Amino acid sequence: MQTINANGYSVYFNETIYNYLNETLLPEHYSKVFILADSSTSELCLPDFIANLATETPIEIIEFEAGEQFKNIETCYEIWSALTELGADRKSIILNLGGGVVTDLGGFVASTFKRGIEYINIPTTLLAMVDASIGGKNGVDLGNLKNQIGTITTPKAVLIDTHFLTTLPQNEMRSGLAEMLKHGLIQDKDYWDKFKMLSSLNTEDLDILIHQSVEIKNNVVLQDPTENGIRKALNFGHTLGHAIESYFLENDDKKSLLHGEAIAVGMILESYLSMEKNLLSKEEYQEIKYIISDIFEPVDFDKTDIEKITELLIHDKKNEFGKVQFALLDGIGKIKINQFVTNDLINSAFEDYKN
Repeated sequence: MQTINANGYSVYFNETIYNYLNETLLPEHYSKVFILADSSTSELCLPDFIANLATETPIEIIEFEAGEQFKNIETCYEIWSALTELGADRKSIILNLGGGVVTDLGGFVASTFKRGIEYINIPTTLLAMVDASIGGKNGVDLGNLKNQIGTITTPKAVLIDTHFLTTLPQNEMRSGLAEMLKHGLIQDKDYWDKFKMLSSLNTEDLDILIHQSVEIKNNVVLQDPTENGIRKALNFGHTLGHAIESYFLENDDKKSLLHGEAIAVGMILESYLSMEKNLLSKEEYQEIKYIISDIFEPVDFDKTDIEKITELLIHDKKNEFGKVQFALLDGIGKIKINQFVTNDLINSAFEDYKN
């Protein structure tokens, strides 16, 4: 697959990634190579990755516990400390090998350690390949609030090896599909239409869809690297989706949702909001609801859940002057940013989702 040129870096695919790494990680370029992985990636992906590395530059591995609950400043402190103890300097480089938690947290660690060292993202989940590793957004959660602390600092490169997808369970694959569906809904109706035939797609088809998804996100980011305008389009489904994900993460009596599972609900809810604001036709809304509901299990909400989720919206990063702002669909394949919605309409969206 063809390399994609991004904002000051490139995205490489499959057979090209190890050639790039082995030509890049030379002793004259870097004092040490640090591979950051969580406990899951360390077991499932790290052995194959190391086997393909050929560099004389010293390599150190730093591992932390897998899970969204460890995407916090406490984990960063432990990694900053490990880097210091292992002799990292400003000519060291971090390779973030893992899913969205690893690439988000690893990019933040790299962008802040000694005021910034270089890093490369090597995403191992579908979600990280098409979304988390692309665009230079890094960060950690503040309590249960998603990505409240972070930077926008681009990687040196992003390396996508779709072979790593063979290590994923089905629910993780579905989680990544949510972001791919989003890319079609906000930018490319033809791309969205391809997911109507999801059951007939093979591995080669998936590789092509991944490449196209990265292109869509990259095209948006190139127009607005610091999210002052059109990049907010990428938050479709995330205003309510992040609130849902945060609420389920902080409640012990709720089963935590994967990021894509929460965003899938958010996209249905925000499609309803788009319809009610006369931006989306009823037929388009029903199509979106049907396709997403066919892929993802329904999530149960009671009245208290909805009230608490709505309260969390005030912490969304797109808000300005205390007002919640949505990115809503203006028909399939188009978007309108900075849209305001009443709580009554949000309640109606949840009622429609439940039905």
